[in-house]
Amino acid sequence: MSRTIMILVSDNPVAVENAKKHSEQQEVTLQVYSPTQWREGMESPFFRQQLMAGVPSLAFGSSPLSGESASPAGGNVLPFPGPASGGDSSKIQKMDELEAHAIENAILQYKGNLTEAAKALGIGRATLYRKVKQYHIDPSQARKKRAA
Repeated sequence: MSRTIMILVSDNPVAVENAKKHSEQQEVTLQVYSPTQWREGMESPFFRQQLMAGVPSLAFGSSPLSGESASPAGGNVLPFPGPASGGDSSKIQKMDELEAHAIENAILQYKGNLTEAAKALGIGRATLYRKVKQYHIDPSQARKKRAA
């Protein structure tokens, strides 16, 4: 039997309340973290292990809630990457693929500004630079789109 888990990282009480209502209507398990709790948790191997133990499959991403809570006060919302386009939609993506895709999306969204992309991803700038190199991502492509 599968279950759906929604993880919300927000300080916005309206967004949290809307997510609670949505999760109750959809019979979804909701986990809410403040940005500080999330950042500190991501630095803890135990937290990450517990988080992954509760998330059986990250094959399919989800978009932010629709309506008023979609992007409160113009906050940075980067949708979780979904399955690879084309091919078998039931294919489980590896964490490295998901991470590389999320990094590419953030770099494109911030038009090649790695400092802003790192902030939106909740990681340090040096970590982003290391991962850009690790995944062979070329931020200059996003900068060229910005200039055009």
